[in-house]
Amino acid sequence: MSTTIRSELYIGGQWVPPHGQETLTVRSAATEEVIGSVPAAAPADVDAAVAAAKAAFPGWRAWAPERRAAILDRFADEIDERTEEIITAISRQNGMPITVARRLEAGFSSLLLRYYARLVRHQPAAEVRPGLLVSQTSIRRHPIGVIAAIVPWNVPQTLTFTKVAPALAAGCTVVVKPSPETVLDAYLIAEAALAAGVPQGVLSIVPGGRELGAYLVSHPGVDKVAFTGSTEGGRAVAEACARLLRPVSLELGGKSAAIFLDDADLDPDAIGESLFAATLVNNGQVCFLGTRILAPRSRYAEVLGLLEAVVRASPVGDPLDESTLIGPLASARQRDRVQGYIEMGRAEGARVVAGGGRHPGPGWFVQPTIFADVDNSFRIAQEEIFGPVLSVIPYDTDDDAVRIANDTMYGLGGTVWSADTERAASVAARVQTGTIGINGYAPEPTAPFGGIKASGIGREFGPEGLASYQNLQSIYFP
Repeated sequence: MSTTIRSELYIGGQWVPPHGQETLTVRSAATEEVIGSVPAAAPADVDAAVAAAKAAFPGWRAWAPERRAAILDRFADEIDERTEEIITAISRQNGMPITVARRLEAGFSSLLLRYYARLVRHQPAAEVRPGLLVSQTSIRRHPIGVIAAIVPWNVPQTLTFTKVAPALAAGCTVVVKPSPETVLDAYLIAEAALAAGVPQGVLSIVPGGRELGAYLVSHPGVDKVAFTGSTEGGRAVAEACARLLRPVSLELGGKSAAIFLDDADLDPDAIGESLFAATLVNNGQVCFLGTRILAPRSRYAEVLGLLEAVVRASPVGDPLDESTLIGPLASARQRDRVQGYIEMGRAEGARVVAGGGRHPGPGWFVQPTIFADVDNSFRIAQEEIFGPVLSVIPYDTDDDAVRIANDTMYGLGGTVWSADTERAASVAARVQTGTIGINGYAPEPTAPFGGIKASGIGREFGPEGLASYQNLQSIYFP
């Protein structure tokens, strides 16, 4: 197995030696072998990255939108040239099956860059509104400034570019802190930025852990923080930004409900692929997944049978194998955490109908697990597990299903499954969540994505994602 060793950091648009001596060691999620190492950025490296971003901001914001958009398009082209390298690096690091990486990571980063390039090309410089007390107001949009982007390990490139693409399009400069578990792919993005001609200082990457992230979040040179991660981490970021009166967007955890109405098609051949994508994709390590399965009592056994069939049709194994649908979890710590929740579910009285243990051999594998006889008050139904674990909860009526779906501190995703899409949409509209799908779930880049309650603040994707990196200024005319 090849090993990737990096000795420099990408700061200010250049490869520079790190200030510290520490390194981040990357291991294969499937074999536990070392597959690479990179320098761990020190606070002095963050200082340099923020200073470079601050220095580059006036020039970058002054570029005409068409000129910035052209850079974003070239950036997208360079990423596309490196697609196979990127998705292979991701799969080796976090265990995402390569076939899943092609759907979730390949092409999505470049798609977002091109989408926001197109948006900013057509966004008017100002909106003029007739006034009540003045003749008119000109409303202008200005880039916020230096953005600190904190990115997790589960879908690293897509979640990087939900921030980088709109921020750069708006005229902001960005300092990205990738997760220690997925730093090798970040270096490929830096290479793409250099090849695309992204100006010096506009984008920097500082690998590191939580302490470095906290230092970046509170840095006096940062103008906004964009964070994706756990709800616990998001609260810490929000507290720091609140003290500084610093804008922040938070895309956090979830415990979404997949509601099967009593008329739903339960044929695994018909809906198995869509159901897998909405509940178990990426080894269950996606924040919006519907891990609470709400089943009508009249069809409870049928829903359990459907889920068992989906699990049986989802091979577990090497994430680089084209046939694998369930790979290892991203770290030993995450495997142990998920295994702890499985034991907790047993202790709470839930019944394991599939999985429930570790997959044999090396690597951080956990068998996809289905729990039956779950009450929504159980911890396995209330807390985000972030692994391939589903809790199947019975309900009596549509109103009861909505009540259970809303009985959570989270509100990020969800699905409603029914042969009647109008009925499904009516139920979906009553679920307290930022996004929800009918007979499947796929975040749409042109529509706002984000959560309510403990699932976050703000929206990514769509024009709303661009607006989150812009300040509004009103100019009044007499």
